[in-house]
Amino acid sequence: MSQSIKLIVGLGNPGNEYVDTRHNVGFWFLDELAKMYHGHFKKDKKFHGDTARVNIHANEVWLLKPDTFMNLSGQSLQALAQFYKIKLENILVVHDELDLEVGIARLKKGGGHGGHNGLRDISTRMGKDFWRLRLGIGHPGDKSKVSGYVLNKPSKDERISIERAIDNATRVIDDVVAGETQKAMHRLHSN
Repeated sequence: MSQSIKLIVGLGNPGNEYVDTRHNVGFWFLDELAKMYHGHFKKDKKFHGDTARVNIHANEVWLLKPDTFMNLSGQSLQALAQFYKIKLENILVVHDELDLEVGIARLKKGGGHGGHNGLRDISTRMGKDFWRLRLGIGHPGDKSKVSGYVLNKPSKDERISIERAIDNATRVIDDVVAGETQKAMHRLHSN
């Protein structure tokens, strides 16, 4: 029996200066889900972030946007997961992915952090065996340019491509939440 998703965490940085940056595509995705499922984010100091509860495919799901900054994303995720006794395999983390072209969305379970500080912190604190929704932002071509790249806004065309990837991913979220991950992957990865 497949595991259903009980917590969806979007990775990003808090603060107006980061709102439209590539590193915040996880927040963009959660904002879209909240809109679709009539969720309303509220500050939650206990969980170091903004939380909302939504009903997706007859499952109650927590949405979490950590306000700890990227490097400490695991602190927020761990606090909520431990409080509600949510297992690692019931968590979906949505994040920007340098190793995917702009506008590509891919779902996978487990794996390394690939240099992503948010994933690194989550893996260190909790383990690697969580689901990931990777939203492609492309790569600047040189490792030394990565930090500036992820903390800057995408071009207008890139933004449109990223929003299309988010839209494609929201279309399979019912399947993901229900634990029908193979079906979701097939649909998403054929886009």
